[in-house]
Amino acid sequence: MDNWDEVRTAYQVARMGTVSGAAEALGVHHATVIRHIDALEGRLGAKLFQRHARGYTATEAGEDLLQVAKITDDQLTQLAGRIKGRGQGVNGDLVVTSVVSAAPVLAPILTRFQIANPGLRVRYLTGDRLFRLEYGEAHVAIRAGEAPDQPDNVVQPFLRQPVRLVASPDYIARKGMPADEAELAQHEFVGHDDDHSRAPFNKWLRATVRDVQIVFRTSDNRAMLDAIVAGAGIGFVMDWSFKRNPELVEVVPMHEEWAAPLWLVTHVDLHRSTKVQAFLTFLKAEAKALG
Repeated sequence: MDNWDEVRTAYQVARMGTVSGAAEALGVHHATVIRHIDALEGRLGAKLFQRHARGYTATEAGEDLLQVAKITDDQLTQLAGRIKGRGQGVNGDLVVTSVVSAAPVLAPILTRFQIANPGLRVRYLTGDRLFRLEYGEAHVAIRAGEAPDQPDNVVQPFLRQPVRLVASPDYIARKGMPADEAELAQHEFVGHDDDHSRAPFNKWLRATVRDVQIVFRTSDNRAMLDAIVAGAGIGFVMDWSFKRNPELVEVVPMHEEWAAPLWLVTHVDLHRSTKVQAFLTFLKAEAKALG
């Protein structure tokens, strides 16, 4: 394909559904959009769109072309993010991703780093999706569990996440306080909805209590904490969440085996950039202060 501008125009027409919408997205005149579509269809010898009163709809040939165009557009956007990340200053966007359970610790640290660097804009992305550092989706990832082994990533140990098995006063008033671990068999639990979760504390829970005892399940750590606080059952919370919710009661002593390690992950292309190094240095100092 000789002219990427024409393909990009076709992609925007399909995405927006109208010539005017594509023109606005691209910042060009609507006549330019029409000219690009006509030229591209002439070059390919096929109709890419059906024209109708409400706009443009891609034909089968158009769908084939646009699928490739979307992938290419995404990769170019990600490449631009990686190139921008190689800048020499601590400014622009800093994209950090982590598991949501680390947010109570990381959000304040990110805030302090942004305040110390006024030219910086922080984008903090949480969730279970594995953001692809090789495509520039994030500058720094904080990941839990086993050490990541993706090629071209720089992996460093960060923190261990101590976890506690707790219950709310409402639950204890309703069901009583277990005298020891043997009495856990008589209680109800809040647990992760994923039976294949590899988190050490989730594996311990599945091995220790019967499936029927896990009466409230969720895939969201914040919802899990909320359910425990509301009295749905006994459940695991991060140590820092336990300290932020002093009403919670620890049910059995904490096990070292429950703790999950956190890893700092950066892509080799961005690892030595000024911005990433400045943030890693700041983050490690903050982690040391946390103990």
